Amino acid sequence: MIERPPNQSASSDWPDLPLSAWADTCATLHLWTQVVGKIRLAHAPMVNHWWQVPLYVTSRGLTTSPIPYGAKSFQIDFDFIDHKLEIRTSNGEIEAFALGLRSVADFYIEVMGRLRSLGLETRIWTMPVEIEGAIAFDQDREHGSYDPEYVGRFWRTLVQVNRLFTLFRSQFLGKVSPVHFFWGSFDLAVTRFSGRTAPLLESDSPNLGRWVMQEAYSHEVSSCGFWPGNGGFGRPAFFSYAYPEPAGFADAPMTPLTYYDSDLGQFILPHDSVRQASSPDDAVMDYLGHTYEAAAKLGRWDRAARERPSPGPRL
Repeated sequence: MIERPPNQSASSDWPDLPLSAWADTCATLHLWTQVVGKIRLAHAPMVNHWWQVPLYVTSRGLTTSPIPYGAKSFQIDFDFIDHKLEIRTSNGEIEAFALGLRSVADFYIEVMGRLRSLGLETRIWTMPVEIEGAIAFDQDREHGSYDPEYVGRFWRTLVQVNRLFTLFRSQFLGKVSPVHFFWGSFDLAVTRFSGRTAPLLESDSPNLGRWVMQEAYSHEVSSCGFWPGNGGFGRPAFFSYAYPEPAGFADAPMTPLTYYDSDLGQFILPHDSVRQASSPDDAVMDYLGHTYEAAAKLGRWDRAARERPSPGPRL
């Protein structure tokens, strides 16, 4: 059973987001989020699957949520309405600066300086992860674009995705991740777990130890997410995959808007297909239900123990 949102979104709630229109800004913002994410990584205690390091969607942008620092805490917020970055401490101190045309190197220097002024001394590894041909943050003056219109469109899309992923997450009783924004891959995702361990992952990512991904995929998953299409794909889309992928997964019944990308090993639902659907919410929820169904049924999950009973027909 896939519940439907009581107040569904309209097509106008899903902005047009062609990657070609903001590719440079997208690349810059990706790197800025990595700077902020690595600050959280430097202080937050380890949680399984690296759940201590992502960012979260807010009603204004993205946040680290509170980060421990000795007996106090601080958080860093991207405000994509007023287009500024804010650092707030549990002592009531605030540092903020405007987001605009600014190189990654200058952004890094500004953030670290603001942290020091608040007494939050922090050291991070300055090499970006999961990006081919990456340049260290403190040396990167090639990326410095910022188009507030398209940053706002991206965030408003994330608000919609976060809402639907949160609803989808609520329907699972087993182990399930928060809905979180991974700054490494620059996507918003939520993951369900079968409860069984997974085969050791052997894939590699740029500037990322294999052990990092092995921790992320230590247990069987059905995962879904949304990303703007950076990294070579070229257009915004929802993605869903299973690890390990069960036999027959690629040929499982899907909605008409969905297709299996054999290069990615994922089911893809294009963002434009959602925007143009008569009910965007139904398009996304049907996609989430079908892709999970394929992973759980073919992977022989113990579904009775992990799915929330609800009236109405099951998929």
